[in-house]
Amino acid sequence: MFKKTLLLLLFFIGLTTKTFAAYVLIPMDAESQKDHLKAYGITYWALTKQIKVKWLLNYRGGAFLLPAAEALQQECTIRGVSYELISNANAEKILEEISSPAKNQEAVLLEKAPKIAVYTPNDDAPWDDAVTMVLTYAEIPYETIYDKEVLENKLLLYDWLHLHHEDFTGQYGKFYNRYRATPWYIKAKTDAEALANELGYQKVSEQKLAVALKIRDYVVGGGFMFAMCSATDSFDIALSAEGVDICEPMFDGDPSDPSYQNKIDYTKTFAFTNFTLERSPMVYEFSSIDMTAKRNVPKEKDYFSLMTYSAKWDPIPTMLTQNHTTLVKGFMGQTTAYHPEQIKPNVLVMGKNKRNEEARYIHGVKGKGFFTFYGGHDPEDYQHLVGDPKTELALHPNSPGYRLILNNVLFPAAKKKKQKT
Repeated sequence: MFKKTLLLLLFFIGLTTKTFAAYVLIPMDAESQKDHLKAYGITYWALTKQIKVKWLLNYRGGAFLLPAAEALQQECTIRGVSYELISNANAEKILEEISSPAKNQEAVLLEKAPKIAVYTPNDDAPWDDAVTMVLTYAEIPYETIYDKEVLENKLLLYDWLHLHHEDFTGQYGKFYNRYRATPWYIKAKTDAEALANELGYQKVSEQKLAVALKIRDYVVGGGFMFAMCSATDSFDIALSAEGVDICEPMFDGDPSDPSYQNKIDYTKTFAFTNFTLERSPMVYEFSSIDMTAKRNVPKEKDYFSLMTYSAKWDPIPTMLTQNHTTLVKGFMGQTTAYHPEQIKPNVLVMGKNKRNEEARYIHGVKGKGFFTFYGGHDPEDYQHLVGDPKTELALHPNSPGYRLILNNVLFPAAKKKKQKT
């Protein structure tokens, strides 16, 4: 009788082990997740603990599936992230459904937490950076680097690089007209000139070009670069104007090349082509790439649509567009959006304002690496002005615009498949 009871007990223990929660599912749909942004931080945290994660593309807003662990559940609770406990059988059923050819879904394995660098100066610039704000809010660690570190080849230590609000052309952000007499502008210009001289360059434009070329080499060698606002078009402009003086005297002390437009080499750029540079230092614009001055979009109708890709055939753009909505609120910046006719044909337009036919969110391949350009300054501050207070992301934990940034942060952790698009 005792032996029979023991066998039954062992059977039920075994049955319970099979049916009890074996996985944590972090849903990313609109209805189930309290804090989408911190959910990415939980996923990154798990990767730092050598826990492999499955990113369920197009399943419940791009949910994450992780092995169940007490520490993981505690971390979700502490950070306010919604999660569900599911059995091994239910997890297998979900993965089986996702693998069906009839489903535009895919399970992508995330294996290693990418090491993140943010290219940013060590001063108190009168604006905030969306990427550093969301990394901090999501509790994803990052390190800051600037020109000296880049020129010393320290980019090789990182998997992912973000370009903070930056002007790689040496024109100090084209802020001359409005801000040339302000203390912060004067100090920034003086500091930039001193740094260029320290690094062995006569002009800031020459030093910034050298930095842009190092970043280019980093991407070509297999790195991932994410840039927003003016760091996107000014980077390409600097590459295209290599060896050509495009700066007016108030920027570098001597006249620009009068025929510089004819000397622009579009073959050197990452994303843009056939653009015309803005010659006047009094105009707050770099070139015809940006659509800010050409926009006819009322704020209440300013949205952009995310493109849909085949999760099984094109997992890369699918990862980068994961969201709980396909319609994202627009937001402005020095570089708000990109002229569709000035984007190279091999670059994917992943987000588009259809009313104005402008590209907001683009991605491409360069050599062995990848880049993503995201127009605008702050996804939750429609028209962020110099000196405005920073956005409190605790008020926007489900921001679709900020989710796009964090998709890019996790992307290097994925086991890559060659995209077909």
